Order: sequence, then structure tokens, then C-alpha cells
Amino acid sequence: MSTKTRSFPGAGAVRETGRLYALGLDVARSIFKRPFQFRELVQQFWFIASVSILPTALVSIPFGAVIALHLGSLTTQIGAQSFTGAASVLAIIQQASPVVTALLIAGAGGSAMCADLGSRTIREEIDAMEVLGVSPVQRLIVPRVLAAMAVAVFLNGLVSVVGVLGGYVFNVLMQDGTPGAYLASFSALAQLPDLWISEIKALLFGFVAGIVAAYRGLNPKAGPKGVGDAVNQSVVITFLLLFLMNLVLSSLYLQLVPPKGM
Repeated sequence: MSTKTRSFPGAGAVRETGRLYALGLDVARSIFKRPFQFRELVQQFWFIASVSILPTALVSIPFGAVIALHLGSLTTQIGAQSFTGAASVLAIIQQASPVVTALLIAGAGGSAMCADLGSRTIREEIDAMEVLGVSPVQRLIVPRVLAAMAVAVFLNGLVSVVGVLGGYVFNVLMQDGTPGAYLASFSALAQLPDLWISEIKALLFGFVAGIVAAYRGLNPKAGPKGVGDAVNQSVVITFLLLFLMNLVLSSLYLQLVPPKGM
């Protein structure tokens, strides 16, 4: 007599989370295995950068402007106009820059990565590689994840520079701010760990975006519609994980690194 086992509510989500975590561990281990697919890494780096640079630069301008305008209005109300530069730049570097970079990496590069792997999966190319003894993780996924991480780090610097310049221009031109006060307050309150946490966030966000895109690309439902659904799911899941990770990393940073005083 056969007995049917009932899974508890949410068991599917737990299994998917475990498989995603296992894929991340496999990628971390395969990074140090040889042969390393350097050519594939360069090609994926160029592809992700080419589809992400222009949208990231264009998005970073209004981000910096909105932050500068809101903070400039707030500091004017409380009589602390001299701190507008520091507040704006720190908000852009610590929060806006890595988040914007990760969203563009996931939305542009990650979706293309997921679609490519998903089409390979439904055409049974991944199964054929495994039959031939070629590891799909080492051959396909590791170069793509490393490329996403590298592009995220470089784009984070681009977003920081463009966002700070945009905030500076809008503060000086539209809110009658003083250029000297804007720069002086930033140099007085900012510190090197602010830049490090921004780059660390971008690096981890790029890793998460690459892993989620690869996982959904390797596990689509049958048919082209399944690949499209996998792409949508990868973007949504990446966004949720990025915001959660940003909350955790920001909380840890504010607890471990004391702010710089005047």
C-alpha cells in the first residue's frame, strides 16, 4: 500500500532556495578550477558592459539630481545648507550607486544571460555538455558571473561620478548652492570606507544577479514561453534579494564603521 507524503506549505520555495545556494557554492568552487574560460569571460564582460553602460549613465543623472534637490530643500529648512554636499554625495555613493548599478546589471545583462542559458537548456545543449563530461558551471556560468561582478564594480564607479556631478550641478544652479561649501562639507564628513562599502555592495550584487540569472536559465519550463517566464522571474527575484542584501550590508556598515566627525 503506497503512502503519499505531504509537503509543508512553502516547501517548494525552500527547495528552490537550497538549489540556488548550491549553485552559488558550485560557482565559487569552480572559479579556481582549470582550464579557466578567459575568452568567454572577456566576451561576456564586453557584452554586459555594452548593454549596461549607457542606461546606467542616463539613470544615474536623475538619481543624483533628485537626491540633491530633496536634501537641499531639507537642509535649507533646518538651516544646514553647508551640509548639502556631504549628505548628497554620501547618499549617492553608499546607497544609490550600488543599487542603480545592480538593477541595471540584473535588468539588462542578467535578463540576456538568463535568456541565453534558457534557450541552450530547452535545446538540450546543457544535457549534451554533461554527457560529454563538460561541466556547464565551469564552462558557461563561471565566466558570466565573474563578468557580471566585474562590470558591476566598474559601473558603480561610473554611477558615483555621474551622480555626484549631477547633484553638484543641480544644487549649484537650481538651489543657489555654493560650490565651495558643497565640496568642503563632503571632504569633511566622507571617509574612505564609504567608497569601500559601495564597491563591496556592487561586487556582491553582481554575484547575486549572475547566480540568479544562471539558475533560472538552467531551470526553465518547457518551450519558449518557459524561457520568457524564467527571464521575468530572474529579474524579480534579483531585485528582491538586492534590496534585502542592501538593508543588511548598510545596517552592518553603520554599526561597525563609526561616522566621521567635523
